[in-house]
Amino acid sequence: MLGADNPEPNKAARKIWRYGSILILIVAIFSGWTVWSRWQENRDLEYKAAQQKAAKEHDADEKTIDTLGGNRFEIISFYASPGIIRRGDSAQLCYGVSNTKNVRLDPPVESVWPSYNRCFDISPAKDTTYTLTADDGNGNSKSASFTLRVQ
Repeated sequence: MLGADNPEPNKAARKIWRYGSILILIVAIFSGWTVWSRWQENRDLEYKAAQQKAAKEHDADEKTIDTLGGNRFEIISFYASPGIIRRGDSAQLCYGVSNTKNVRLDPPVESVWPSYNRCFDISPAKDTTYTLTADDGNGNSKSASFTLRVQ
């Protein structure tokens, strides 16, 4: 009689184990699929966002390059700030060139070189006309001038 009582609980335990294992496997597969699909969706969204960001940066870079002269040889800017000073005061002389090999300033005040944007202090004693000359290394040159007034 003792031997007859043991097989029935084992059958019930086996059924619970079998169906419970199947249920756990189904839940695990569903959970894994849910996690994977959400990860994939997030990855796709991040990829699209990165592409949009890269496109915006590319457009901004193109605008910056175009603003700085692009592939054109030119003097982008040449000015003093302020344009009128008192004797003994100083002003900022600024220049910007694009696709230039050599730059020369007359009268020479400080060393100059090709730069998209460079400024330095000047302190003339009288009205002075400054001339910036740039050449592209192919025999082409451009010049720009302004007069800084001293009161």
